[in-house]
Amino acid sequence: MPAISQPHRSDTVRRRRRTYRLVAAAAGLATAGALAAALPAGAHDNQHGKPLPSRYQDVQLLSFNDLHGNLEPPSGSSGRVSELQADGTTKTIDAGGVEYLATHLREARKGNPYSVTAAGGDMVGASPLISGLFHDEPTIEALNKLDLDVTSVGNHEFDEGAKELARLQNGGCHPTAGCYTDQEFEGADFPYLAANVLDEKTGRPILKPYWVWKKKDVKVGFIGVTLEDTPGVVSAEGVKGLKFKDEVETINKYAKVLQKQGVKSIVALIHEGGQPASGSYNYNCDSPGAGDGISGPIVDIAKNISPSVDALVTGHTHAAYVCTIPDPSGKPRMVTSAASFGRLYTDTTLTYDRFTGDIARTAVKSANHVVTRTVAKAPDMTQLISKWNTLAAPIGNRAIGYISADVPNTGTESPMGDLIADAQLAYGKSLDAGTDLALMNPGGVRAGLTYAAKGTEGDGVVTYAEGFTVQPFSNTVNLQDFTGAQLIKVLQEQVSGSNTASPKILQPSANLTYTLDLTKTGAERIVLGSVKLNGTAVDPAATYRVATNSFLAGGGDGFTTLGQGTNDLVGGDDLAALVDYLTANSSAGSPIAPPAANRITVVQ
Repeated sequence: MPAISQPHRSDTVRRRRRTYRLVAAAAGLATAGALAAALPAGAHDNQHGKPLPSRYQDVQLLSFNDLHGNLEPPSGSSGRVSELQADGTTKTIDAGGVEYLATHLREARKGNPYSVTAAGGDMVGASPLISGLFHDEPTIEALNKLDLDVTSVGNHEFDEGAKELARLQNGGCHPTAGCYTDQEFEGADFPYLAANVLDEKTGRPILKPYWVWKKKDVKVGFIGVTLEDTPGVVSAEGVKGLKFKDEVETINKYAKVLQKQGVKSIVALIHEGGQPASGSYNYNCDSPGAGDGISGPIVDIAKNISPSVDALVTGHTHAAYVCTIPDPSGKPRMVTSAASFGRLYTDTTLTYDRFTGDIARTAVKSANHVVTRTVAKAPDMTQLISKWNTLAAPIGNRAIGYISADVPNTGTESPMGDLIADAQLAYGKSLDAGTDLALMNPGGVRAGLTYAAKGTEGDGVVTYAEGFTVQPFSNTVNLQDFTGAQLIKVLQEQVSGSNTASPKILQPSANLTYTLDLTKTGAERIVLGSVKLNGTAVDPAATYRVATNSFLAGGGDGFTTLGQGTNDLVGGDDLAALVDYLTANSSAGSPIAPPAANRITVVQ
């Protein structure tokens, strides 16, 4: 794609003036009940003859999280949500796509003059080709059109480093790819908040720590943070020169700053989350008591954030929940998350007290809503998607392989994860014939492959765009030597140490097998005598050549032992390895079958 050079623009970035439209709460949302007005109806200002406002004003907070550049409707399970029915059964609903998200948000705002839209991070990164190929400029354009007011950073905002994040905020052409169209990229109309992400040299936040939304006499402050463990889930290069501080300490610090400025209504945007007991988006996680149906890091975070913060918009875990977790004073506080990929949005009513300047917490109501695909598409989003798809088509539509059925990315061991591991082993052997096995991190597998055609390519055809959606990180495939004892320790690190509470099960190449006993705890979950390579027990004293991506080779995801390998060899792009494998091992007449996902024997 030729780069069109543009002159560098000044530091003063022209922003379009935001008009807060008259907008309404979404259908079915339980709005704040009738609170007694401080003044009688029809009271007037004697001097000017104008009606005085009532004491209480409902503020509509619309929110979503973890969009990951999914402009088009996500495919397969990534584009569905589960809805709990009254009889206890579940119903699956197709959801997502910014053409539909725009329509839903715009409809929700109608008739409500006090509406603000916020997000919980990971708007970009790990994106499908339509956005990722262009360094996520299309997603920022879409978010501008969605009238997003503010978002926190997430860990994926650092996939390409702090300088690239600053470019997404401020605009300008990409430093190496240049401009993709005849217009210079303008950047985000909304502020990215990064209160707990500091420049190691200056000790200051790399972006704004907070932002205040104002509408007439109503003020609501927003503080944005990402998870403190971002360095553990992002490549070392992406967080180079940065320090990530504790979420609770940071939010409490800036809550005091906002209060000193007279802003008493405060919302925290936190890119960290939890796991509800049910995967249904409408599950009641306040059953039997407040917050009883949710677990994970957000619970402790919520319980320790200052009571001066009125609501928490969260993310990262891609889960859906609306809970009231008690704050340090024991008072219930709303904590929400809207799954991922634009499949849901949350509609929260914050009742603002004009006398105190604070939120009447007993009146806060919230609900998640499905971004159904039964509504009309937003024409401006359709036009945006068409523009970028036209630019991406010469690359994205190229066939790279054939499959005989869906290759899902679900389960402890997924067929898609196994397929990638097999591809990386084959690539490793092409670099060094002595390569013994490959391991793939589950978080690096962003989607499965679907048999049904997405466009005109035909059923069973895998396009480059689909492959890019599966592996969008541009990691390299690296080779390292480990002893058998280290290899066993790597497997134990899946279910111990920092991964004890939330295991990260590596996806193995076909020649590595073992038993995972979930009835045990910690490292003991790996049944030692069961770990075999090519049917032979792994020898603790022997040396094995292992292929992983560069993220794992750096010790990412808590796999510190993988960062201790020797005889390193840095190979090429991991997506290229998958493309080469599919091309070499499949054809229209002989498609590749989904792996059986039987390399790990799970005992429960």
